[in-house]
Amino acid sequence: MPPSLTSEQISSYESAGILFSIDVLSPSEVQRMRTGLEEIEDRMGGKAKTEDLHQLFLNYRWAYDLVTHPKTLDAVESVLGPDILLWASSVFAKPPHDPGFISWHQDATYWGLDSGKVATAWIALTESSIDNGCMHVVAGSHKLAIQPHRETFAEDNLLSRGQEIAVDVSEDEATDVALAPGQMSLHHVNIVHGSKANVSDKPRIGFVARYITPSVNQSGSQQPVILVRGKDAYGHFELMREPPNPVDLDAAMDGHLRSTQEHLAEMRKTAAAYDQSEE
Repeated sequence: MPPSLTSEQISSYESAGILFSIDVLSPSEVQRMRTGLEEIEDRMGGKAKTEDLHQLFLNYRWAYDLVTHPKTLDAVESVLGPDILLWASSVFAKPPHDPGFISWHQDATYWGLDSGKVATAWIALTESSIDNGCMHVVAGSHKLAIQPHRETFAEDNLLSRGQEIAVDVSEDEATDVALAPGQMSLHHVNIVHGSKANVSDKPRIGFVARYITPSVNQSGSQQPVILVRGKDAYGHFELMREPPNPVDLDAAMDGHLRSTQEHLAEMRKTAAAYDQSEE
């Protein structure tokens, strides 16, 4: 099948490192994904932190269906090519008037991946606006080398270690990535991006899926990934063979929390290696 993005959209992505707003989910699909996430939050006491919501596709069918959604994959294929692995996922949620923010950073700094053939799909499960803290990016910054970063461990920073770029970023350079529910953006792994706090009366929820080509390798051990399109001629990762179909929600929750901790542990190892290389 031909790519779903036009040649102009692909050129824009390659130039800016970001493309939005891409229609993906119907209203009923958005509601299904929101319901699945709310069930997890209810079982976690009513509010789940970002650090508790990684790798949901390994244990919940709704999350698996989201990261393998044909419209998402059609767009990803347009920028990565026909062979695609789903490497990781996260949920970034900001309740109304939540002080949580994400500092300016480049994802590639800490992921331990050896290539820039990585695209992130940011899928809006609610409206994502300037008022409720939508993602903002510095368009074109993906062409820069990885810049120095520092770990702040700031209390309201939604990143695991409060990591932020250690060079000045002008707010005047920022592009606000506003999305309607069911829309998504695609951004390059090297782009400088972040988001501000939610100062509105509305929640902001984004499901983030990270896609790589099979040629990409990761330092250290790897968790299972999904071959979502094409073929894997490299074998760098363990492939998830069957979609999750949990009958026991307690078991699914246990598996998801374990997967989250394993994913965060790998990121911390990579961060430690990065810090040593900077000394």
